[in-house]
Amino acid sequence: MRNILLVTKGHPYERQPFYQIFDDMEGVDYTLVEQPAAQASFSIDEGRSYDAYVLYDMPGIRFRGDGPPDFLEPPTKYRQNFEALIEAGHGFVFLHHAIAGWPAWEKYAEIMGGRFLYLPASMRGVPRPDSGYRHRVTHNVSVVGDHPVTAGLPAEFAITDELYLYEVFEPDVVPLLRSDYSFTQENFYSAERAVSERRMFSNEGWNHAPGSNLIGWAKTMGKSRIVYLQCGDDPVVYASESFRLLIKNAIQWVSTRD
Repeated sequence: MRNILLVTKGHPYERQPFYQIFDDMEGVDYTLVEQPAAQASFSIDEGRSYDAYVLYDMPGIRFRGDGPPDFLEPPTKYRQNFEALIEAGHGFVFLHHAIAGWPAWEKYAEIMGGRFLYLPASMRGVPRPDSGYRHRVTHNVSVVGDHPVTAGLPAEFAITDELYLYEVFEPDVVPLLRSDYSFTQENFYSAERAVSERRMFSNEGWNHAPGSNLIGWAKTMGKSRIVYLQCGDDPVVYASESFRLLIKNAIQWVSTRD
């Protein structure tokens, strides 16, 4: 039996259909905690209670109704404890919008292997535009890595979900899943237009180079195993057997200590 801490809040989602994924998951028990209360559970002592952390949260962003969001620094103790967990070898699974979390904490993107940018920013010293989003895309996913996280999946499967045109540190991760969708600016909407100007579903005046079609990867940092899965926007994908298997496999893999 694997015991996980499931962390949420910071982005809207349909709660009961999401929790049902874990209610139905054999061999996994979960404790649900929302941000910011969850921050007290990120320490070496608290981490002994959990085999893995599963993050479906988006902390560090305060949205406003009159302009761009504020980006908040993580509390120093929480950041130190998080990094200590990474060095000690605790496993982490990040899902969907978690990749936008803590935009003011540069190392958080390095831990995860990429970042969704709500506003233009510098990534690894290079100016980058805000990221793009597109809801309810039906696309085909190909398994590109022979890896425990993809065990039992068909070589290719269809899924309907939100996709991101975002930053991926491909040289630093082990590719697992690629989409056949075209990750070009005309197929996505600007995140900055949505959060700063309240113009949802707009890419007017937005310029973004073609992006990565990588939607799932694994990596290690310190002694920790880490998985990011871009899937996970709404009940349509929550019900996907492939998505559920990916989460279960990811939990098993990151919680296995070398």
